[in-house]
Amino acid sequence: MEILILNVRPLTKPAFARFGDVIETEGAELRLINGGTTERYHDLADVDVTGEGARVLINIFRGKSFALPVDISMLERHPLGSQAFIPLQNRPFLVVVAEDDGGKPGMPAAFLCQGNQGVNYARNAWHHPLISLDETSDFLVVDRGGRGDNLEEYFFDNVIYRIEKL
Repeated sequence: MEILILNVRPLTKPAFARFGDVIETEGAELRLINGGTTERYHDLADVDVTGEGARVLINIFRGKSFALPVDISMLERHPLGSQAFIPLQNRPFLVVVAEDDGGKPGMPAAFLCQGNQGVNYARNAWHHPLISLDETSDFLVVDRGGRGDNLEEYFFDNVIYRIEKL
């Protein structure tokens, strides 16, 4: 089994754009609402659901923490809708994504998300399941519900991608 090391990069909108959206207030359109008592950071992600009977779900996921090194042996994608993860406790987390390479994931890329950033994986974007750091963490998750199989998993043959340091 070959082990390849993944370098973790900071999460930025340009670096992540081909995989989906970075959800953060920095650079967002700000609107004052409720008589000026509330700031609304408007339209932060493109929620995308498709298929008959599809609907948007709002969930809370509680992710157990991972300790380094983290081995990446599989990725998943959702062909019928996007999936957003927003941390609720201002804790950093990792995202691992890959471009599609003929129906399977290509070379993965790893990003460190700060506790004030979330991600919205685009429909069909290959990504690793939730990787909380340091301690168990809660995430607000927006994704697709309804009929249809919205999960495809890919397990790598003969290679493990390893994250050794942040």
